[in-house]
Amino acid sequence: MRSASGTKPSDDPANVPVLAAMELLGQRWTLRVLWELAPGRLGFLELRRRMDNCSSSMLSVRLQHLQGAGLIVKNADKSYELTSAGTELGSALEGVWAWSRRWEASITEPDG
Repeated sequence: MRSASGTKPSDDPANVPVLAAMELLGQRWTLRVLWELAPGRLGFLELRRRMDNCSSSMLSVRLQHLQGAGLIVKNADKSYELTSAGTELGSALEGVWAWSRRWEASITEPDG
């Protein structure tokens, strides 16, 4: 996709933050972790139980990465919760949820 000036969006310095966000959010399990933590804090075992297709090692890596990005925090009781940045992103996920409900038939079809 090119802008009216003929440059790619990735060439525009103003787009650096959104490209970095896409890179972070596009990593497997990232959005799912944020979605699961949106209602409130959870311990590792509860997160793992809710994300039964995600291995413990992958979940650990993802949690560490999200902590490093400032989206979640690990509490003294070893539970995880969203930071203010993560909570704000959780609000954006509500839009994705609404979109997914509207387009459910086309996005859940095999090869769809």
